[in-house]
Amino acid sequence: MLYWLTTLSDGGDFFNLFRYITFRAGGAFMTALVFGFLFGLPLINVLRRTQGKGQPIREDGPEGHHAKAGTPTMGGLLIVGALTTSTLLWARLDNSYVQMVLFVTLAFGAIGFADDFAKVSKQNSKGVSGKIRIFLGLIIAAIAGYWAAVSHPEALTNQLAFPIFKDTLLNLGIFFVPFAVIVIVGAANAVNLTDGLDGLAIMPVMIAAATFGIIAYAVGRTDFTQYLDVHYVPDTGELLIFAAGLIGGGLGFLWYNAPPAAVFMGDTGSLALGGALGAIAVATKHEIVLAIVGGLFVVEAMSVIIQVAYFKATGKRVFLMAPIHHHYEKKGWAEPQIVIRFWIVSLILAMIGLATLKVR
Repeated sequence: MLYWLTTLSDGGDFFNLFRYITFRAGGAFMTALVFGFLFGLPLINVLRRTQGKGQPIREDGPEGHHAKAGTPTMGGLLIVGALTTSTLLWARLDNSYVQMVLFVTLAFGAIGFADDFAKVSKQNSKGVSGKIRIFLGLIIAAIAGYWAAVSHPEALTNQLAFPIFKDTLLNLGIFFVPFAVIVIVGAANAVNLTDGLDGLAIMPVMIAAATFGIIAYAVGRTDFTQYLDVHYVPDTGELLIFAAGLIGGGLGFLWYNAPPAAVFMGDTGSLALGGALGAIAVATKHEIVLAIVGGLFVVEAMSVIIQVAYFKATGKRVFLMAPIHHHYEKKGWAEPQIVIRFWIVSLILAMIGLATLKVR
């Protein structure tokens, strides 16, 4: 929205700053951060009053989690509200990629909100049927996949790019949209599964967002893509502004989500943020890199898949409890210990993901 101020510029004044993505990304970060600090406590108070007993705690979960009973959920509203406000203010709203990623974020956030609302209103941890959530997610992701395909330059349409191999492209043809669906829905649900301890999910999400903000900015500039030998995807640089808003909103939320959490992100936040990461990866042609940068989310999701499959086949368990962060709880690790170590792993994976930009 504020980009229109460039029309008032003669090329050498204050308004000219709004032409620069980096300046507007800084503005988006500060806007989202201030939004989080201003509205965090009022939102938590509203959620406490309206939710009564707060998020239902699973009876079969770790014993220590029963002490968290009464903590309100839907804190993801704070993050989504902050990043949406900052994006609408600072990004170019005529940018197709910004529109697509914002659509995915809000649509998955709506699914998560419905699920959280069902849980707190019925005081049941099951919420909305998993089949309904997956079905709606598939539709949203399919729209986003097609949206990205028609937005990409002709040379990259329906193509899958590989990290490290600079000239390698695989034409997925009609299978590009289903592939994008797997990436977006998979990312949304993987982040959702990771969100099980105070502060565990939000920091890795912010780390991944920062990484993909850098990637989006790099692949959206011809000089950077020529130097790095990566594929040029015009106009993706604007996604840095969205990523900056996500980081600012995430920090505002973490202020209240730090142990002991005053509010939980809920599916409202985890599905929205996971879907957003998947959508940015599809937009920037770095879907495979998402599996590296978001490796923690992949491991969390795979631990559940392995646990369920092995139990159905043998009646035995691979992990003491899944997702895997609960396994370490059962082994006696303290919650802050798990959270901080998982943050460190996320940061290491992000550095490896960024390295793929130059290792060609």
